[in-house]
Amino acid sequence: MADMRSEDERQLGLLSIFHKILGILVAVFSCMFIFHLVIGIISLVNPGALGGNNNPPPAMFGWLFLIMGSAAILLGWSLGVCMFLAGKYLTERTHYKFCFGVAIASCLVQPFGTVLGIFTIIVLSRLSVKALFSQTPLPAG
Repeated sequence: MADMRSEDERQLGLLSIFHKILGILVAVFSCMFIFHLVIGIISLVNPGALGGNNNPPPAMFGWLFLIMGSAAILLGWSLGVCMFLAGKYLTERTHYKFCFGVAIASCLVQPFGTVLGIFTIIVLSRLSVKALFSQTPLPAG
């Protein structure tokens, strides 16, 4: 039984590290949408800068880039923070439902997030791991 427990703790430790790493990568890679945000702002402020003064793009072009770029940045940073927090919570053995939900959401980040999400779901589904999360922390001192 102790051997199974140490194996669960080792796997949770590895999953924690991978969640933190992937969370940082997702947040960093979502910064590439800042380029789209800048294009949208430039298009709205000075439409002639992108298409030439003779044929400026319609205003909808700028709004589309601005809204979609902002949404992609917000979604990427949010998912990155949630993945990082899930890694922290896996280490602490707290917030089981949050960790499980983030494991499901990380399946959207292909290919690494899908693999990480599936392995996390498998590990978190074990009764022995659920028992690790349900234990109350020991009082200090």
